[in-house]
Amino acid sequence: MIREARAKDLPKMRDIEVAAGEAFRTIGMGAIADEAPPSLEALAVYQQNARAWVATDSGDEAVAYILVDVVGPFAHIEQVTVHPLYARQAIGRRLIDEAALWAAARGLKGMTLTTFERVPWNAPYYARLGFQPVPEYQWSDGLRQIVQSERSQGLDAWPRVIMKMDLPGE
Repeated sequence: MIREARAKDLPKMRDIEVAAGEAFRTIGMGAIADEAPPSLEALAVYQQNARAWVATDSGDEAVAYILVDVVGPFAHIEQVTVHPLYARQAIGRRLIDEAALWAAARGLKGMTLTTFERVPWNAPYYARLGFQPVPEYQWSDGLRQIVQSERSQGLDAWPRVIMKMDLPGE
């Protein structure tokens, strides 16, 4: 089931991030796996502003989550993470679909995200969902700020890409 995140989900969301990050070690990106998960305070901002959703198991325990910002006329996926025990079950796709419904209800044009270009469960996955790379000359000021923030965190040590998906009717 997909539902809005609740305050009680926030610690579990951090655990999901840590567990999912371990996969990066297998492809030589241990620094990503070593990154601290989002703080409870940062997650609470998304939760309190109704911009965080979780996928739950049959016991209503969070197993995946998505965080969304608004950047210009687009919903920007800040993070989508699925616990490895629940991977390859279309949970990430369902979370993105939920965020797309949220964006459409607010009249947003589409969805954007930044991701690792060559990580199989990143850019290639999003391309299969309909996201397309956005060339730099089309980046909005908001997207440029996101890229600059990611650079300051060292994420550009590996090739990154901005991707966009228009919502139906746009």
